[in-house]
Amino acid sequence: MIYIIDHNDSFTFNVVHQFSRFDKVVCDNYDKINYNTLEKASSLVFSPGPGNPKDYPRTSKIYKKYKRKKKIIGICLGFQQILFNEGARIIEQKNIYHGFQSKIKVNNKSKIFDDNSEFKVGRYHSLKLKEPFKKNSFDITMRCKITNVAMAFENNLDKIYGFQFHPESFLTLNGNFLIKKILSA
Repeated sequence: MIYIIDHNDSFTFNVVHQFSRFDKVVCDNYDKINYNTLEKASSLVFSPGPGNPKDYPRTSKIYKKYKRKKKIIGICLGFQQILFNEGARIIEQKNIYHGFQSKIKVNNKSKIFDDNSEFKVGRYHSLKLKEPFKKNSFDITMRCKITNVAMAFENNLDKIYGFQFHPESFLTLNGNFLIKKILSA
């Protein structure tokens, strides 16, 4: 079972729909967590949402509790939330990308996706990871071809993954493929 934590985002039920193609999904709001259900889940997904990762201390506590115990996947705000909890700085970017399609490229640090693969993805964010970011086991594995902004990370040791973009968006052409690969990693 996959447990999705909703950060009050209009995309969350698109995320639920996408993940339900691969397993049973339960979704609860970040301030109404069902801990019995969360305990039973094999995977945990942090949804997109408004604001900054520091605005969601409950999600931070959940991340810290279940790190190394469950597969964790972050999407957009969820991507930022994971990195924030690993000591990264999340900052405003020069341009806002809301409903914007970008080409991204996989680099040779990915263990899941083929090096030099390219994807068209949907972006909906005004914040980004401030780099450089160095953390054991966390590798930036996808970048925007134009801005070089971090678009995905993998921590295959602890089974923690993140996408800055929205794999559930119609602007992401291979979103189901991306989620299937992460879930089977």
